[in-house]
Amino acid sequence: MTMSDATGGPRIGEGAGPYDIDDLDGELGLDNSHLDLGSVLVPVVEGGQVTVEMTADHQPQAVYLVTPHGRISVAAFAAPRSPGLWAEVVGELVESLRTDGATAATESGHWGREVIGTVPGAVHRFIGVDGPRWMVRCVASAPPESADDLTLVARAVLSETVVRRGSDPFPPREPLPVVLPPVLAEQVAAAQQQMADQGAFAENGMVDPAGQPAEALEPTAPEDADPEGALGQLARAQVVAEDGAPVVDPTPETDDDAQVPQGKRRSSGSALQRLRRRQGR
Repeated sequence: MTMSDATGGPRIGEGAGPYDIDDLDGELGLDNSHLDLGSVLVPVVEGGQVTVEMTADHQPQAVYLVTPHGRISVAAFAAPRSPGLWAEVVGELVESLRTDGATAATESGHWGREVIGTVPGAVHRFIGVDGPRWMVRCVASAPPESADDLTLVARAVLSETVVRRGSDPFPPREPLPVVLPPVLAEQVAAAQQQMADQGAFAENGMVDPAGQPAEALEPTAPEDADPEGALGQLARAQVVAEDGAPVVDPTPETDDDAQVPQGKRRSSGSALQRLRRRQGR
């Protein structure tokens, strides 16, 4: 159910989403409120940070909103014309989580069933919604003590998310294309170059003499950008490896989570990392 304006279209800002972009009227004006990732436009969280996670082979694999409570990711998938894909995915997620050694359960949420996967030190909540030929999924990952707080934030984020399905054909469960904003794409390209350079130095038993983030990793926000808006957060975005460590980190690595700010804990390699590589789950 969606809120509508005088012309009959749903309105951004009423928490009535996730919205289909084709159902929205006129100019959206979301440049500084939402992170535009091509297939999804995700509202940024006040006090948060945008983070791109890279694979071991230097490819971006996830974009997160990092909050003081934990981190959130939103992704859209192709779906059949008839609804019901999320109901299928729920059962598969529970089975996969348990197979991978996590504790899994379901709870009733605003849009239906949500899946909660618990592993040592972390709670992962999967929230899904069916739309017209798409399914959108939000994953909220937090330490147990802040999981409830992050759940509220994640539901608020999903309720203001916009899905841009497009008309191209995709098989059901295929992830819809993610397009990084130019500023973020530049940062990722710089990180890829740094990772490649570091690998080359390591292969030759050498240490990268640069040892500092490239200038492209520190873009400048427009002078009139709200520091808590999307443009400001993009300017502070961080590129990290799969373990949560910055791609270029001049400080020695440590296993002491106490030295990592809350909401930015490094992952120990949970069931979630394996699950997100499975399309539509």
